[in-house]
Amino acid sequence: MPQSASRSIPQPTAGYRALFALPGARSFLAGSILARLPMGMFSVSAVVMIAGTRGSYALAGSVVAVGLAATALVAPWTARLVDRYGQSRVALPATLLAALGGLTLLVCTRYSAPAWTLFAAYAATATTPNTGGMSRARWAHLLEGDPAALHTANSFEQAADELCFMLGPVLAAFLCGTFFPEAGTLVGVVLLVSGMTLFTAQRSTEPPVRPSATAAEPPYRAPGMPPLLAACLAMGAVFGSMEVVTIAFADARGHSTAAGAILALQAAGSCAAGLLYGALKPAGPAERRYPWCLAAMTALLTLPLLATSLTGSLLLLSAALLISGMATAPTMITNMSLVQSRTPEGRLNEGMTLAVTALLGGIACGSAAGGWMAEHLSPTAGYGVPITAAAAALLIALAATPSGARGTARPATTAPPTKHNPSRPS
Repeated sequence: MPQSASRSIPQPTAGYRALFALPGARSFLAGSILARLPMGMFSVSAVVMIAGTRGSYALAGSVVAVGLAATALVAPWTARLVDRYGQSRVALPATLLAALGGLTLLVCTRYSAPAWTLFAAYAATATTPNTGGMSRARWAHLLEGDPAALHTANSFEQAADELCFMLGPVLAAFLCGTFFPEAGTLVGVVLLVSGMTLFTAQRSTEPPVRPSATAAEPPYRAPGMPPLLAACLAMGAVFGSMEVVTIAFADARGHSTAAGAILALQAAGSCAAGLLYGALKPAGPAERRYPWCLAAMTALLTLPLLATSLTGSLLLLSAALLISGMATAPTMITNMSLVQSRTPEGRLNEGMTLAVTALLGGIACGSAAGGWMAEHLSPTAGYGVPITAAAAALLIALAATPSGARGTARPATTAPPTKHNPSRPS
């Protein structure tokens, strides 16, 4: 299957249309996007639902924080099971358990159950599989031996991530505000289960299970992986701090409702850049591109700081976030490509999930740091946090360049897809 699918692409530069023409690609991609959209909905929906019925943002924030911590602990184990037993056997049952947790949270919130039940219910949603990682693994399986086409596919996946996290909060806020506080959570659960059911039903594109993968070393011990995970932690701090600081800046100027739209522009810039990056197919190994991508991200992140400190204009801040967001997708695509190439054979979902877990941990740290700066100094000063975090990621990448270069030989040829084909997403 992977061989024939790969040959169905006329040439390495065929582009997005040829990818979607692969047998089964559109179906699993549709399911993947449906299942990913709720990831941008659940936290916003939970905050609105709990705060609206219990009258406490502190309780709502604590419940979401506990859910985030549970995800950091549980997600790698779920991914390991996916690698060991296959996507169709693990992903759907894990999703149903997560959906049950979401529905339990809804019922407990609506009927005034004790506060501890909210924490337990939301923690149960941590079993949600890393849909983006599984989708990338399918592309790697289908496009074995065609790194150019795989780059295009991984770029599309990153753009899809940005689109989902851009539309998810907006959809959640609309549903909760227009209908009833539990509407966002309810619709999110339906989308998650429907999308995962469609995704796992596409058995022809599912990467095969590699029994020998269980004997491989854990992904976090693989050569070159610790610096990548550390950089993911720093980049997560960029995203978390930027969100909190932007909300604080808009609120300080009496336009708190505009914060969501302003942040959506940043995601829109990243989405557009990701699609363009996939179409361009940059030359050279990812190890060399990675520091340049991080340098561009660090440089562009100075624009929001300049816009707020020099003018204080929300309009200019929106433009600055749109432009600065254009460095996000290319950086993440390159980062995930390196994670994919360095993860031990047959454990790609676990490796990708570890990267996502590091991002989530960074988001939590960045949110705390950005919030402290905005409250104790000023929202404008808070824009220094994402710059600092991006610079830290750049320093980590530069320090790891020698080991990364030595590791390039392994994924440089078509051997990585052959070795990691069932799980080499970008």
